[in-house]
Amino acid sequence: MTQAAKVNGRLPGTLRGWAVDRPAPIARAAPGAGPLVRVERPMPVPGPGQVLVETEACGVCRTDLHLAEGDLPPHREATIPGHEIVGRVVAVGPGATRFALGERIGVAWLRGTCGVCRYCRAGRENLCPSSVYTGWDADGGFADHAVVPEDYAYRLPGDADPAHLAPLLCAGIIGYRALRRSALPRGGRLGIYGFGASAHLAAQVALAEGATVHVLTRSAAARALALELGAASAAGAYDRPPEPLDSAILFAPVGDLVPVALEALDRSGTLAVAGIHLSDIPALDYRRHLFQERDLRSVTSNTRTDGEEFLALAPRIGLRVTVTPYPLNEADQALTDLSADHVNGAAVLIP
Repeated sequence: MTQAAKVNGRLPGTLRGWAVDRPAPIARAAPGAGPLVRVERPMPVPGPGQVLVETEACGVCRTDLHLAEGDLPPHREATIPGHEIVGRVVAVGPGATRFALGERIGVAWLRGTCGVCRYCRAGRENLCPSSVYTGWDADGGFADHAVVPEDYAYRLPGDADPAHLAPLLCAGIIGYRALRRSALPRGGRLGIYGFGASAHLAAQVALAEGATVHVLTRSAAARALALELGAASAAGAYDRPPEPLDSAILFAPVGDLVPVALEALDRSGTLAVAGIHLSDIPALDYRRHLFQERDLRSVTSNTRTDGEEFLALAPRIGLRVTVTPYPLNEADQALTDLSADHVNGAAVLIP
């Protein structure tokens, strides 16, 4: 399929995928009655500066789960989720020249910014009030094709396994930003709370940079993976790490863990909360949780610079990506398993 294959202004064929119909808790849904529904739509046509990608793989992110379950309010009806897309360019829109037909690219969460606000001008486009997102403001990768603005896509190696590239595009990039937001000193002691797709990648970056990593998570399989990857210890989510922490990252969307992680910090330590959604945080005790210059920070999306830096770093350190693959027609099962913490590493959909 190429731009020249358009018929009456429309690319031939049908897009097939999954959309969020009525957000609802997945665990309570009857079989076949969850928030995701199968959809068939006319093949989208890339507009100015856009490209059409044929999906090779799409990672399943906890943000997709938050959207499906209603923790994130939908920005539009019947949106196709998914923002860790690996695919080949099969059509280009007017003025799109950055990628060639057949080239492999990656599509991530951040889809567009205004480029002119104070945040964009300061290199903090992740805070742009006009920012838009793949799989939230526009259809994403839980489908066999997707359209993306070429300026927000990433060039990817054509010879790598697409299933192992997909989690890098959000889990990896956001984990990388969270690590930097945690202000981990060189050779420092890092605590990681929750150990899913993003955490298992951020841990490897920290280890490659000389950190001592302690993992705290409720999943026994995740604790085993953490030790296999080189963590110094792995314990339950509410356990005390074996030494005071210089930095911590909270990946689990559990507000109850905020005071737990803060109390585990040494003096002047920093806790970065990496999720887009978090359950309510209990009351904090100033002396136990914040005094002695402990810092509490959030992490909001990412910049394209974060993405470029992380994607260049990943092959240099030999990043190991642990994936659980699912056929695209089992996207609802992938979200169900993610909700129940039954996914080891990252879930990835394969059309």
